[in-house]
Amino acid sequence: MMSAVEIPAGLKELLQGYTVEVLRRRPADLVEFAVQHFTRTLEVQRKDQRAKKRSGRPAWKGVSFGAKPNKPSKDDEEEEEDIVTRHLNISVPLQSVQRPTTPTMTDDDDDAEPRVMHPKTDGQRRRLQDACRDILLFKTLEQEQFSEVLDAMFEVLVKPQEHIIDQGDDGDNFYVIEKGVYDIFVQKDGGSVCVGKYDNKGSFGELALMYNTPRAATIVATQEGALWGLDRATFHRLIVKNNAKKRRMYEAFIECVPLLKSLELSERMKIVDVLGARAFKDGERLIAQGEEADCFYIVESGEVKIMIKSKTKAGQQDNTEVEVARCSRGQYFGELALVTNKPRAASVYAVGETKCLVIDIQAFERLLGPCMDIMKRNISQYEDQLVALFGSSVDLKH
Repeated sequence: MMSAVEIPAGLKELLQGYTVEVLRRRPADLVEFAVQHFTRTLEVQRKDQRAKKRSGRPAWKGVSFGAKPNKPSKDDEEEEEDIVTRHLNISVPLQSVQRPTTPTMTDDDDDAEPRVMHPKTDGQRRRLQDACRDILLFKTLEQEQFSEVLDAMFEVLVKPQEHIIDQGDDGDNFYVIEKGVYDIFVQKDGGSVCVGKYDNKGSFGELALMYNTPRAATIVATQEGALWGLDRATFHRLIVKNNAKKRRMYEAFIECVPLLKSLELSERMKIVDVLGARAFKDGERLIAQGEEADCFYIVESGEVKIMIKSKTKAGQQDNTEVEVARCSRGQYFGELALVTNKPRAASVYAVGETKCLVIDIQAFERLLGPCMDIMKRNISQYEDQLVALFGSSVDLKH
């Protein structure tokens, strides 16, 4: 006779929750959806545990990553980065809160979802592009995707003391600040406490959309201002899903990059999340000698050649360029100026059709610290090559 099997506590509720989400969203891949669903469930549990440790008070740091109200600890900053870089494909219908929205979508129909278009004048579009230039969540989008985001965004003019979002509400839109000052309030000890502010730049509202959780804080305009909103469905389709796909696309490649092998898996995945991709035609210049450095490159496909302007016998620089090195798949370049805080020491050109992965200077400094010693050692190799070419000592570090 078969002995009775004891069902673990909570299993029934756990499976019921998953079944409801499957019937609601009808995902094409049940296994992938299960991973995402239970990952989200685990994150909610962990968040609840953290909240209990903090006497049940909501944490302001979950509000957004576009500003830094009240400087958090190093652990808090790392937790914020982890939240930004963990992407969940979870979406359920939410009601709009007096803002334009579009219908929600499922994994089956998101590719067929019509593009959202909010017409804009040339002046509006220029202002929108300026406001979005430094938004972290947009930096990894392809140009076509970024253009679609700009098309879908709508202008929101706000008045003093207007509530943009309220703590506990469902999330409808993600907001980018064009102008204005906005206070951040959280409920604490039965009252509302201001924990920081956004001053004419930044963004907020992404967490509720990424995690399908209530708003973590209240945002109130202190003066007349202007925001740009992105509806929940478009945010999910273009940003959350794009980053999840990018992880699957690049994580294997990143593991093969020699420079990054010394990093932990979690560190490499953070790098994947901030990567941008750029394609270059044969002969196209990627870097110009003497310009300010703003990013770091890893060759994904194709090849690049590194060129340095030669010098005359009098020691004067002329316009003749000499090839000093080439980089192919998995190799990197552009780090020299970032490590030394000096202008670019060489020009770089594509050899044939070339595609590179790009990391901006902020992400480079934050994520590639463990690799800095390796890169500094390589500087001496560059110096040896220049000595062989030009017959004189060259110090690139100073």
